[in-house]
Amino acid sequence: MHRYPTVTDVTEAARRLVSRFPGAGRLRRIGTSRAGRPLLMLSVGHGPRHVLVVARPHPDEPVGGATALALAERVAAGDRRSPATDPDTVTWDIVLCLDPDGAALSEGIEAATAGPGPTLARYYRAAFRPVAAEQPEWAPIVGRRLPESSALFEVVDELRPVLQCSLHNVDAGGTWVQLTGGLPGLAAPYAASASALGIPLQHGTYDALYWENPAPGIHVLPAPDSTARLAAGSENIARSTWCAPQRYGGVTAIVEVPLWATAPADDRTPHPDPARALRDLSALVREGGRQVTAVFDKARDFLPPAEDSPPRRVLEWMADDLYDLVADAWQPLADQARSASGPDGSAALTTAGISALEVVARRQPLRAAGLLLRLLDATDDPASAALHHELDGLFTTWCTEFEQSLHLRPVPVHAQVELQTHTVLAAAECALGR
Repeated sequence: MHRYPTVTDVTEAARRLVSRFPGAGRLRRIGTSRAGRPLLMLSVGHGPRHVLVVARPHPDEPVGGATALALAERVAAGDRRSPATDPDTVTWDIVLCLDPDGAALSEGIEAATAGPGPTLARYYRAAFRPVAAEQPEWAPIVGRRLPESSALFEVVDELRPVLQCSLHNVDAGGTWVQLTGGLPGLAAPYAASASALGIPLQHGTYDALYWENPAPGIHVLPAPDSTARLAAGSENIARSTWCAPQRYGGVTAIVEVPLWATAPADDRTPHPDPARALRDLSALVREGGRQVTAVFDKARDFLPPAEDSPPRRVLEWMADDLYDLVADAWQPLADQARSASGPDGSAALTTAGISALEVVARRQPLRAAGLLLRLLDATDDPASAALHHELDGLFTTWCTEFEQSLHLRPVPVHAQVELQTHTVLAAAECALGR
């Protein structure tokens, strides 16, 4: 496999699977997106216990569709080597794409990342990631339930899954898993799969800076009354779709695999000067954000209005305070590095942890620049050509610096799918045995 399947590819493959295995698989509509697109779920097996898999929750993370199909094929074929894939023991319920509207705005991302030599520039020019309030898994945290969020909540209430797996890509770094509860026994098979496929475990990640870290690459959500939460915006994380299975004793695993691996992702040696590194990364994300916003400000008058343009809404959101929010999230780590006090959060002060934050610092301006270049391409205003030229120069330089600073190497699509598939199956075995 050299490329990711599109949403249409995944849907057609699911229909073929149902035809090939009559009685084993069922495809049904569980809801409708904001733009009227169907939300489809493929169920395979007839067991009394349920594993819920959510593909494409973020439209710029394409691996989930391929992983979903790999899991469905294995269960439909009647693989009884494990209780997790025994169709008489477990029913696998697979949401084929949670955000089809966002995926439509990321059309081209599959082609951009195809082949043995995908580039950051092609990826960020094609990728679209909505604002937080328009991301189905995250929107309930910021106080908004989208139709896609509601459809997923309803499925959780109907099925009461022992395990929910949310399938994600990180653009660069290593692989990691976030859990809403403990899954003893997952760490060993997960690490073995990653090692066999040559994918580094990410030690320290922005996504779980202050989560418990019981094993390399494994992060567990702290208890609700803990102060060790995400850096920002997680005060209401219990409202997210991730936490919904907890009402029925279930666990969610958010499985991240990288599009590009970074050389220092698994380097657990102490960083030689974390305080300076954090200061430099904060400056990097703020300055990159300032430069993109300066171009955006010059183009505001002739770009589509925000109410009609999801990409513009993203640019407005990022220009408002996102770059500062990201940089400010690292302040507790910087304070700790300066005082050298206590072990809390110390994993983020390793070389690997600092490299994970560098990925974030570099990708935020690139995401904005890629979207703005697309909008400038689509307008015929006389001023757009000069602004496009100005921004394209920044964009190209930033991509090159990203690749060189972190020694990026593309992870083959088949390896991403294999690792995610193995991890989900291992998590299911652990959850079934709880």
